[in-house]
Amino acid sequence: MTFPVPPIQSFESDNSAGVHPRVMEALIAANVGLSTSYGADPWTHSAARRFCELLGADVETLFVYGGTGANVCALQCALAPYESVICTSIAHINTDECGAVERSVGSKLLDLSCADGKLRPEQVQERLLAVRGEHTVVPRVLSITQPTEVGTVYSLDELAVLCELAHAHGLLVHVDGARIANAAAALGSSLKEMTLDVGVDVLVVGGTKSGLMYGEAIVFLNPELARHARLIRKQCSQLASKMRFISAQFEALFTDGLWLDNAIHANRMTRRLAERVGAISRVDLIGVPEANSLFATLPAAAVTPLRDWSFFWTVEPDPCLARWMTSFATSDEDVARFAAGIEHAMSVVPPPHN
Repeated sequence: MTFPVPPIQSFESDNSAGVHPRVMEALIAANVGLSTSYGADPWTHSAARRFCELLGADVETLFVYGGTGANVCALQCALAPYESVICTSIAHINTDECGAVERSVGSKLLDLSCADGKLRPEQVQERLLAVRGEHTVVPRVLSITQPTEVGTVYSLDELAVLCELAHAHGLLVHVDGARIANAAAALGSSLKEMTLDVGVDVLVVGGTKSGLMYGEAIVFLNPELARHARLIRKQCSQLASKMRFISAQFEALFTDGLWLDNAIHANRMTRRLAERVGAISRVDLIGVPEANSLFATLPAAAVTPLRDWSFFWTVEPDPCLARWMTSFATSDEDVARFAAGIEHAMSVVPPPHN
């Protein structure tokens, strides 16, 4: 099976893309001379101000190394060990962080099945009714992934209803925003409109998937949660001594709207990929792409040769369900080459016997 030339950028993950050139320039500039450590530097102060400007409020922002550490730190600021987190069964904190929240925070995750990755108010309400006093863990946090792990995006109204329900029952709202920029681009909304205005209490803002080398931000919209956050960050091993190299990247990301431009481009590339591969026989798209991920089912015989040619992930436990991700670095040429490879695979894989 001789494939055409593979794409330069694979569709494996937006984590696979390199560092955005403007972010790399910021890193190089921050590397000149000496600077005070542990965040007492001008880059960290400036990047924190950027978040205050974006949200129109005096919020507390802490910069950390990675997404798992960010979620653990954020949730530890909100939880006691006897309290719990309501999330979806496919939430990243539940399936892809090696039990970090339960191990490090000591709080149980109460996961709910959601076909489209989005929590429903009635599900949350039903789960809250299952609490039996001292015999069960106490729900304290509602965790939302935006966009979800299957690429769907909560609308502003959906977010507002969930936040209102959570607060009415004494719950806090945590948003895992590893791809929050892609959600903002999909909704045409500001960061403020989709977080602070709807009632989110603590937000993790992804940097790595937006073009950073590494680094995430925890933004405390509820100031009460930030009281001991700096101490908890240190305990979570997320306090960077040379923090300027995280902060300088965020400073670049939020200069002239780069964070949103990157997300708009990535989302556009996913739509173009959907247009190209959706027309190919025996490639069945799952839903309409809302952000920067596309899911499709393929003939089993085509999956391995395609992955050997240009790697992508399939979704367990279905080896025929492919997930294709785009990033700021994905080009029209990458889309064209990848679609050509899929079309070639479909042309040589025999159809199933009737």
